[in-house]
Amino acid sequence: MLGSVFASLPEFHEWFAGRSRVHRYRVERVPLAALDQWYRAPETGNLGHRSGKFYTVEGLRVRTDHREVGEWSQPIIVQPEIGILGILVKRFQGVPHCLMQAKMEPGNVNLIQVSPTVQATRSNYTRVHHGAAVPYLEHFRAPRRGRVIFDALQSEQGSWFLNKRNRNLIVEVDEDVEPHEDYCWLTVAQLRSLLTEPNLVNMDSRTVLSGMPFLSKAQRAGATGYGRMPARERDAGALHTTEQALSWFCEAKSAYQLDRRRIALDDVKNWLNADDEIAHERGLYFSVIGVDVQASNREVSHWSQPMLAPRGRGVVAFLGRWLGDVFHVLVQARTEAGTADVVEMSPTVNCAPENYRLLPRERWPRYLDAVLSARPSSLLVDVVHSEEGGRFFHAENRYVVVDVGDSVPLRVPDDYLWMSVPQLTGFVRYGSHVSVGARSLLTCLERRIEQRVAG
Repeated sequence: MLGSVFASLPEFHEWFAGRSRVHRYRVERVPLAALDQWYRAPETGNLGHRSGKFYTVEGLRVRTDHREVGEWSQPIIVQPEIGILGILVKRFQGVPHCLMQAKMEPGNVNLIQVSPTVQATRSNYTRVHHGAAVPYLEHFRAPRRGRVIFDALQSEQGSWFLNKRNRNLIVEVDEDVEPHEDYCWLTVAQLRSLLTEPNLVNMDSRTVLSGMPFLSKAQRAGATGYGRMPARERDAGALHTTEQALSWFCEAKSAYQLDRRRIALDDVKNWLNADDEIAHERGLYFSVIGVDVQASNREVSHWSQPMLAPRGRGVVAFLGRWLGDVFHVLVQARTEAGTADVVEMSPTVNCAPENYRLLPRERWPRYLDAVLSARPSSLLVDVVHSEEGGRFFHAENRYVVVDVGDSVPLRVPDDYLWMSVPQLTGFVRYGSHVSVGARSLLTCLERRIEQRVAG
């Protein structure tokens, strides 16, 4: 190991394991009523921070013609401020390395995961908490040194956030940047290997990495990457042109309806609103809980907060197939309660099977059965990853890509479309197009596509 540049993954794992030994962490569930600096608004029951910053937990009433249920209400996180998720890149002997952080989040099942260089809300990096400054922030706010490789406002989980966006940035520098004790340099190849390990590379890293142009084989061969390829190159071997895919997407936005209204948390139907937690009366979906946290190496060492705790592990999956030498995935135009613009380009399946356990199979989400019954030999990706540990408590999804061959026809329902991986990657450069689940899957899938192409 040279400084914090690792010659092998075993060296990285040894360093990563040491992060837990040198810091002190404690996460304890507490009643919502016991959260320090948080309060329930007496007229609404909404949860908010006394600073007026960070986020609130409110109620949302939803009406749509594009989900299994046409109308419902639920708690949801409202966080209008835009945070920064940024990865710093530097080339060592011509090989791009990413400066990654071993970061503790209270919702992580294993507390520490591999995070971007900067992962901070606006409230955090403006130091509302009166804590320490965010390291390396100067590289991601103008005026900055270095070259911006990727910069997009990207959505987050629409089931749990209302219109939430974060700024995803990748910045390449030539200057020397010294890693702090909880940071290290990893090659893109090393990161892609780590993506096969469960609960290691966090959601914020996965979404930023999905927009890195040199992740593509074309970039390393000297082209400009999926995101900057001319459409004719991205469309090579694709079933549909990029223009047709964009038209399909616009058609879905125009064809379906999504009406939301923020309501008092006390007025959410079918949810039990107690001092301890807020939970659905049937024990489904998620609950809103409180946690009290100590972390010796965070900007502040002690805080408490509300979090969303999902019921059961979710499934985020693409059905895919090869058409010639080009791998295609079945993309869904999907509506979520908090989606900013009616639909996003989403995985074929994105759900928590536990929520459908009492329903007959014909009422399951379309294609869920094909994912759950897939043969192990057909799985190109099958790994459990955590969702954002700063807001969600022990939220895990099984990320899957199934090679279905010709068992799923090319002719599909109107709100689905076969898209080539380069085409979908191209849309990542534009905000509010590709969902956070789809971006994570693209990041995980890249390695397997290259292995197939390389033979």
